[in-house]
Amino acid sequence: MKINIACPSTGMQKIMEIDDERRLQNLYDRRMAQEIDGKILGEEFDGSILRISGGNDKQGFPMRQGVLTNTRVRLLCKKGHKAFRPRRAGERKRKSVRGCIVGSDISVLNLVVVQAPADKPIVGLTDDTVPRRLGPKRASNIRKLFNLTKEDDVRKYVIARVFTNKKGVTVRKAPKIQRLVTPLTLQRKRARKAEKINNLKHSKEEAAAYKKVLAQRLAEQKEQKRSLISKRRSSRKSAKMTAEQAAQK
Repeated sequence: MKINIACPSTGMQKIMEIDDERRLQNLYDRRMAQEIDGKILGEEFDGSILRISGGNDKQGFPMRQGVLTNTRVRLLCKKGHKAFRPRRAGERKRKSVRGCIVGSDISVLNLVVVQAPADKPIVGLTDDTVPRRLGPKRASNIRKLFNLTKEDDVRKYVIARVFTNKKGVTVRKAPKIQRLVTPLTLQRKRARKAEKINNLKHSKEEAAAYKKVLAQRLAEQKEQKRSLISKRRSSRKSAKMTAEQAAQK
């Protein structure tokens, strides 16, 4: 079984192969995210604590957290599940995944150093440091890395690299800073806010004008109805009077 050990604090990685079945017996029936004593792997890891982060079986199927078995199962996967990328909206597919319990069919086991001994460095893991090639991209993360205040200019602290391209030209490459607050972004924010206020004001004015026209129309309808009723009453009264005059003659 190949053991892939990573140390996040130094950025180093080490791969070793263990064929001794008696040493591997200590790893069997352990789950992902479980911490183990480093002495299981050998004397050089004595005093360190390692965490199982994953692995692959001999056919290359990855271990998945939450599948409590030491065999391979077929799960119905949808968008958001690991080891599945949907090609269409709403697509679901049955995929084979390996359970999260370590067994004899695992070919590569991934471990992460949680705690390393302070007095004795581990060769290939904690005896050196690999610098980060890529730095943070978000403005708040750059401030956090260099302990900056809001008054400091973040653009001066972006981690960039200088290299020579195929044409022999020296190029400086730096990431575009995300969520950077500039006078232009503040101006756009003010413009959006002003647009919202103007739209609200315009809609209120239109609603008031509509209510005014509606009240006027209702008043006109009431007046027409009242005049129609009065006309009917006057016509009935005049008809009654003519009938009475005719009866008297």
